[in-house]
Amino acid sequence: MIVLYARKSVERENSISCETQLEYCKSVIRLEERDEKVLTFVDNGFSGGNVNRDGFQKMMKLIRQDKVSKVIVYKLDRISRSLSDFVNILQEFKAHKVEFVSSQESFDTSSPYGEMIVKILMVFAEFERTSIINRVTQAYAHRSEMGFYMGGRQPYGFELVPTVIHNIKTKKLSPILSEVEQIRYIFEVYAQESVSLRRLRDILIAENKKPLNGSDWSTAKLSALLKNPIYVRADADVYDYYERHEVQMITELSMYTGKYGAQLYGRTKHHAKDADWSDMKLVLLTHEGVVDSDIWLKCQRKLEKNKQIGNSISNHTSWLSGKVTCEKCGYTMTTIKGKIGKAGEIRRYFNCTGKSHKKICTGTKVTIYAEDLENMVYDCICEKLSDIKEMKKDTRKGDTVEVNELKLKIKEIERSEKQLMDTILSGGFQEDLLILANQKAAQLKRDRIAFQERMEELKSKNNEADQIVNLAGSWKKADDNRKKEVVMLMIYRIMISEDGNTKIIWNI
Repeated sequence: MIVLYARKSVERENSISCETQLEYCKSVIRLEERDEKVLTFVDNGFSGGNVNRDGFQKMMKLIRQDKVSKVIVYKLDRISRSLSDFVNILQEFKAHKVEFVSSQESFDTSSPYGEMIVKILMVFAEFERTSIINRVTQAYAHRSEMGFYMGGRQPYGFELVPTVIHNIKTKKLSPILSEVEQIRYIFEVYAQESVSLRRLRDILIAENKKPLNGSDWSTAKLSALLKNPIYVRADADVYDYYERHEVQMITELSMYTGKYGAQLYGRTKHHAKDADWSDMKLVLLTHEGVVDSDIWLKCQRKLEKNKQIGNSISNHTSWLSGKVTCEKCGYTMTTIKGKIGKAGEIRRYFNCTGKSHKKICTGTKVTIYAEDLENMVYDCICEKLSDIKEMKKDTRKGDTVEVNELKLKIKEIERSEKQLMDTILSGGFQEDLLILANQKAAQLKRDRIAFQERMEELKSKNNEADQIVNLAGSWKKADDNRKKEVVMLMIYRIMISEDGNTKIIWNI
């Protein structure tokens, strides 16, 4: 039996049709073979990257039953674009005494020379496939850097509308007002301390607030929606949140002005005990976010807390997790539970991920026991909370003055920027002075962004102070989950030096 095999790739819509391929295959059947039975197998719309194809597998089944004497294809890469797969297929053909013929390359495997040529040509076929993948990957990365929407399931609350970015026609997300109002309500309700995902779903059902696309809410749908950075007005705090999770930040920090939404894409390593986000990327998009960053981040903290099983000691973590940083390398320190000393006592201690994961740091010279650090931070927070009311009153007054000063400085910078830009556009600088002028303009922009971020920090600090006053009375009775909430609110970083010295950087 002679088999004619044809495949049309999904990667190239304009490639030659399977019917035409079969006609070429028939043309190379010899006169003495015309009386043999001819069977055709077709895989229309399948990639050559693997052998999981219906027609191909049916053909191989007949070959393994020794019912096939020859296989004819249009070109070699119709069988496979993978060299390793092709060599294995070729060896199986040989084991079952099956000749392999390509109608376009004009050779067959009945001779050692033909077999050698097949292997050489398949090297180039695999190289071509790898080059295509690399080009697609590079183009995808370039589009993400420019702020293009990177695809995937269209998020609830938005529709895609045509737009032009960097002179390229594409599509951007545009809010659907009726759905966006529902999204804001979901975030605001879940941000409340007593509301769980299940409780949030029950509230939405009780209030008959169904998704406007006709489906029903579930805890899984709500969790996915709440985690999505598409909705947040991404600012420096959001940047810091993802940077701490070791996400690759595509857009520079200065762009995180609290206006635009972001997209997270890539793959997490779900097999890990804790999800590894190191292969994920975050890029700012061109649509405006719909949820304030403080509410969005509060929801993220609640969602992360839901992942924890048991208390902080039983799952090796600490209520200081995410805040402790190695001063030497800047990477987060995480807790490890292990045997310490000759007695083999099991204790939790902090370990530098720059040492254990990134291999770029030597870590601390002394062991930082989690219990000791927790006790020290606990006492520091007690002291901080004891006089928070008095601090709040004085701080508010000082902050108001500073905010006004910042506004004046920003206004002055904006005037300087306008004057400088007008002079540059009018050609008022010679070439050597133009370089200095551009440098000055960049510095003015950086100063302006710094002042704006400081203003937002002061506003956020005053809001957080109100919350901390309410926490002061319950701090000493707080469980580990409550302690973690307070730490997230009050502390920006806990820096551990190489010698084990500790420095707390407060948010307030």
